[in-house]
Amino acid sequence: MTMNRRDFLKVSTGASGSLILAVSIPGCASVQTGYQPETGEWKPDIWLELTRDDEIIFTLARVEMGQGTYTGLTTLVAEELDVEPGKIKVKFAPVAPEYRNPLFGLQLTGGSTSLASSWEPLRVAGAQARQMLIMAAARVWEVDADQCTTQDGRVVHPNGVDSLRYGQLVELADREVIRGKVPLKPRSEWKYIGRKGGKLDARAKATGTAVYGMDVELPGMVYAVMTRSPRYGGKASRFNRDEVLGMPGVTDAFITERGVALVAQRYWQARKAQQKLQVEWDFSEALDTDTEAVFEGYRKAASENSGVKERSEGNVDKAADRAKQVVEAEYEQPYLAHATMEPMNATAWYRDGGMDVWAPTQAPDLGRIAAARHTDLSPGKINIHTTFLGGGFGRRLTQDYIEEAAAVAYQLKVPVKLIWSREEDTRHGFLRPAMLHRMKGSLNDGELTGWHHQIVGPQVLDWYVRNAAPAQYPWAPKFLYDTLGRVGLMAEGIATPKDISAIEGAIEYPYQVPNVSVRHTHTDPGVPITWWRSVGYSHNGFAVETFMDELAHESGEDPLQFRLKMLDGEPRHREVLERAARLADWGQPAPEGRARGLALFKSFGTYVAQVVEAGIENGEIRVYKVICSVDCGQVVNPRIVEDQIEGGILFGLTAALYGEINFDNGEIRQSNFHDYRLMQMHQTPEVVVDIVDSEADPTGVGEPGVPPVIPALGNALFALTGKRQRRLPLTA
Repeated sequence: MTMNRRDFLKVSTGASGSLILAVSIPGCASVQTGYQPETGEWKPDIWLELTRDDEIIFTLARVEMGQGTYTGLTTLVAEELDVEPGKIKVKFAPVAPEYRNPLFGLQLTGGSTSLASSWEPLRVAGAQARQMLIMAAARVWEVDADQCTTQDGRVVHPNGVDSLRYGQLVELADREVIRGKVPLKPRSEWKYIGRKGGKLDARAKATGTAVYGMDVELPGMVYAVMTRSPRYGGKASRFNRDEVLGMPGVTDAFITERGVALVAQRYWQARKAQQKLQVEWDFSEALDTDTEAVFEGYRKAASENSGVKERSEGNVDKAADRAKQVVEAEYEQPYLAHATMEPMNATAWYRDGGMDVWAPTQAPDLGRIAAARHTDLSPGKINIHTTFLGGGFGRRLTQDYIEEAAAVAYQLKVPVKLIWSREEDTRHGFLRPAMLHRMKGSLNDGELTGWHHQIVGPQVLDWYVRNAAPAQYPWAPKFLYDTLGRVGLMAEGIATPKDISAIEGAIEYPYQVPNVSVRHTHTDPGVPITWWRSVGYSHNGFAVETFMDELAHESGEDPLQFRLKMLDGEPRHREVLERAARLADWGQPAPEGRARGLALFKSFGTYVAQVVEAGIENGEIRVYKVICSVDCGQVVNPRIVEDQIEGGILFGLTAALYGEINFDNGEIRQSNFHDYRLMQMHQTPEVVVDIVDSEADPTGVGEPGVPPVIPALGNALFALTGKRQRRLPLTA
């Protein structure tokens, strides 16, 4: 076996972005690079392919679910490669360790990390490829490479006239060796980063050529639906199999770990058979609770256990003893569904000792583990083909729909598309956890001297670690999966990340207060939960910024000035707050029948301040205007920032006005958009997004628009009515 130079020395980037050389043993790398004479393709690294025909293909390792990774990350490569972003073809990455998100150690899209984790690695990849092309051209011309330039996919001779296309140079470029660090373009030379541009996938989505999970079609494919227990944890014991098998198009019906699977030649045939299905359920291990009992349990836990200390400065008890005024409040947030526009679905095909799965998933390597659990296959024998996602919001980090499709396909040995209905996803999906907050603030002559925040509820990472640990070791036999998960949980904060899903946004409390205490009382009612857009920031944002407004009112001070005087050490917080207030004409009277409220919150590294102008019309809350100032560091495409912040605002307003999942005897009451409402077009407010010009490294924008808009609306309603609402959703 021979080893060429590129197999031996691979250039990669570390967390700091500095170049390192790593020894690579042939056959160990999942993604092969180098020049392929038979195809004319040159892969200078794991991200790029350049062909003799001048095609440039970028491998996108972060899924596209409407948040703009398809465009934003391609722009990074295009800038350094010196080609228009629209001339680069994009393909979704296969499952491979090389494509893992360094912030999670998994091939995962979430946490508004796509741009932050790719900002330097992708630019380095583009710059290295460009430099190797320049070096190849210089060798052809026998000139100094430093005197050559590039322009729109060509290397230009020092005379400014002669040039060579990238495609003409790919074979020669593969022979070049880069020593040292390749300089990236300075900001002053950027052509594409920082400029407004349309989304590269817009045409495909508008014309229907973009392939979502629901669009996958395979020869001989059948359709499956799953009837699940009406209560989490229930198991099917028997059903009227003979009756449903006699219905038109139905080819099979059987019990699985998740419920009863019905398979038919057409999707609607499976749904019609499902209507006739009669299942006997074993509820001996099923969830048996209701919403009221959940919060009763939270309050009991909060009273009996002050929780784990997550942040402590000074002495909040002494501050309260010495205070002239102590303000206390309790806030509740309900369970929430994700309500993605594309319901859960996956297509699986077990064949030739392996399985292919086509799925709209945010975590392809977790999808492999999910499929492996329900087959006789190791994860390495399972190929995940990622499609476009019709919304994610964290719901597609959990892989239950892939588990179901894999289990059915494994039994049938034919291609199977399994589709959830809207009702099924509402009633059987994973939820954002319900949370309780107990707050106490100490005031002396209008000065906030003590801040205590007790957070009560579960944390999300328990599920994640159980599944992420096996994904880190795909070679491990399946009987070790549960053990690996338990070890991961025991090693939380040591070998695995500390779970901050319940406390994020609370422990980063930015205001300068001498005595601060943040504690978490962990209690878990047993409801399956997962990440929801902005995760813990969503509920902590409501509690923190609503209570700050309450304290301002109790001190008799304007809510804006009350906050500003405690932000002297936080210039970026202060700037967005002042900008939003100025744009909203804070301090000037609102139009008759309206009032304004504000909130400030940092999440995922992004600073956001919002002012909401709202009123009440015909007995319903009406939001007229939202002013938002955002500092997300260096902006790659301002249009994507505007779109994502606006989308986050509407997502948050929907939760603030309507979002609520309730349990009754272990069953979810809501089922579809008639009783789990979304904000409609005629209800959407005017949204103004003000972007701070910054040269700091970029941070995320997919989620930070959500947390502040919920308390800002509540604070506006208080200013309007004089009544403080401490429970979501808000009412008129």
